[in-house]
Amino acid sequence: MPSIDLIAKQVCNLARATGHFIKSELNKVQESDVESKGAHDLVSYVDKTAEKMIIQELRKLMPEAGFIAEESPELKTVEGYNWIIDPLDGTTNFIHGIPLFGISIALMHKDEIIIGIVYEVMREECFYSWKGAQVYLNEKEVKVTNTDDLDNSLLATGFPFYDYSRLDEYLQLFKHFMQHTRGVRRLGSAAVDLAYTACGRFDGFYEYGLKPWDVAAGSFLIKQAGGSVCDFKEENNYLFGQEIIASNGKLHKDLVATVRKFFG
Repeated sequence: MPSIDLIAKQVCNLARATGHFIKSELNKVQESDVESKGAHDLVSYVDKTAEKMIIQELRKLMPEAGFIAEESPELKTVEGYNWIIDPLDGTTNFIHGIPLFGISIALMHKDEIIIGIVYEVMREECFYSWKGAQVYLNEKEVKVTNTDDLDNSLLATGFPFYDYSRLDEYLQLFKHFMQHTRGVRRLGSAAVDLAYTACGRFDGFYEYGLKPWDVAAGSFLIKQAGGSVCDFKEENNYLFGQEIIASNGKLHKDLVATVRKFFG
C-alpha cells in the first residue's frame, strides 16, 4: 500500500477530476433526470456517475478496501480499510443551479478516520489532511479560528429535510443563535460547512439527521485543524449517530451546552 500522504494527494487529484465532470454538467440536468430517494432526498445521473468514477479509481489505489457510499448501498465494508464517499454533497443546490456543492471522501481504518478530503467544486477548493498532518486548502495550511465567545461567532447549520421529529427544538435553538451570535448560515452542504469550519470561515457547525458520508471527511478536517467534534450528548457518536456539533474548540463547551439546553 502507498504511504498515507501519497494516498491523500492522489485522492485529491481524483476529487478534482470528478469535480471537473460535475461542473461540466451544471445546468444540464432536466427534471426528468432527477429521482427521489425519499421525501426531499434527490439524486441525479451526475451523483451516480461521479460515485462510479470515484469508486473505480479508489479500487485501483487500494483494492483491499471496502466502501460506505451514498449511492451504492450494495457495496460492502471490510474489517480493515473502508472508504466513506459522498460524490455530490449539496445535490439540491446542484439541481437548482446554486453554485455550492462538494465531494466528500474519507478513509477509515477500523474505527478511525485517517484521511479526509472535501472538494468544493465551483471554487475549486480542495481541503485535505491525513493522520499526523496539518489541514491544507490547495496546499496552503489552514486552521480553525480563535473565537472564544458565542456572541462573536459565525455558525453554520443545515435545515431538517426529512426528519421533523425535533423540528420545534431545532427552531428554538435557531432563534437563540440568531439573537446571540453574529449569524447562522445555511449553505446546503454539510461537508462544505465542516470544511469551512476547519479553515476558519465558520466558528462552529451543528445539525441532526446527517449520514456518515456527510460528516466523515469534514469532521476529521476539523479535528486535524485544532477543533472539536461530538454528538448532541457530548459523546463521540457523530459519525453514525446522525447528529453533530463541531467547533474551533475554544467555544465548544458553550456551543455544546447551548445545543443540549434545547435538545436535552
